Amino acid sequence: MDRQNPSIAALILPLILSLLSLQSLINVEAASVIFLDSPTHQYLRSPSDPHALTQTDSMLLPEVGAAVSVLLGFAPPSTLSAASSSKLNKVLMPNPFDRPHAVFALEVRGIEDSQLVDRGNNVFGSSLKSTVIVGESKADIQLPDEDEVSVISLNDLPTLESDALSSDKELLEFASFLGGSYASNDLPLNGELTIPLAGDDFLRLDMSKKAERVFINSLVELLRKVERAMVMLEDLSGSGQKLSELITGTFDGIKALQEHFGTEGVAQQGVELFAISVPKIFDYLQARYKGQIVGVIFNGEAPDSESKKLLNMVIASRPSPRWLEETKIPINSTLVSEVLLVRRTIAWITGILLIIATLLGVYFLLYMPLTRDTLLYSNVKFD
Repeated sequence: MDRQNPSIAALILPLILSLLSLQSLINVEAASVIFLDSPTHQYLRSPSDPHALTQTDSMLLPEVGAAVSVLLGFAPPSTLSAASSSKLNKVLMPNPFDRPHAVFALEVRGIEDSQLVDRGNNVFGSSLKSTVIVGESKADIQLPDEDEVSVISLNDLPTLESDALSSDKELLEFASFLGGSYASNDLPLNGELTIPLAGDDFLRLDMSKKAERVFINSLVELLRKVERAMVMLEDLSGSGQKLSELITGTFDGIKALQEHFGTEGVAQQGVELFAISVPKIFDYLQARYKGQIVGVIFNGEAPDSESKKLLNMVIASRPSPRWLEETKIPINSTLVSEVLLVRRTIAWITGILLIIATLLGVYFLLYMPLTRDTLLYSNVKFD
């Protein structure tokens, strides 16, 4: 019996290692990305393109960041491998001179891409999506000098009082923006919000409940920060110089609902409403940019050891100007004295010659004869 123990351990050990590696893969492949293309101008490969990403293809975080950099009109990082470059060719159209130069990148936590795509929305249904492997590296978006790109983070914008709902009129405007309606009640912000879904279904939210009202406020805040970002970008582009524009943000409203109410019920309604709101926001951006913008919806969370954001902006600093400096050369005293002697000798000789020439010129001017010059005053005719 003792002799069989080593053989049993030899069989169990590889099994444990394989299970651990499988578990690590499951934890790593916990994110996904959805690329939303312009309906009027194709910047991305369509899912029906034979050269596009397939369902079995996955992307690394640096590849997602490189794709955003290329969409902004900049070169991908020089450290990108040949396999990653091939992956970018499956996402982007091959024309390097036709880029949108504007990207809306939104990180969403607490939702899977299937929950967005399966809602029957045309925007998500025709999008290009891929599983993302979350490792130690982040999705670094390599950007050149700040003078060539405008970056606005929605998370860094201060939350104003006007960002939250304060009246039934504002709630009615938000419902109309989503194509729905709002039935007010005796108390403000306590009515019923009705949003049409795919087919003949409707999503009805009771605004008298705190969870629904908080989630609607988070969506309204996201929309109004996008509107403020557009105003800021218009002010920055008032000089007439065409800059690449990147709008980034993070949405945690769904995750907050899931932490309080679980993944069903209210949280599921939040997913459905978010799946309706994001295409509306993207349509708003499409109208402002006249179709020259691409959306990147990132679903996933960074590891505990990393910061909360998966997308990371890396802006290359402008190289500092190089000033000319005098180089210190070892001084030879004998050589310096010889050079000074030669220079002083030449200076003295030149000065003496100039003095002599000046005195001779003054002498001849003073003592020249006062006679008529026969050549100047003669009537000589030259044939």
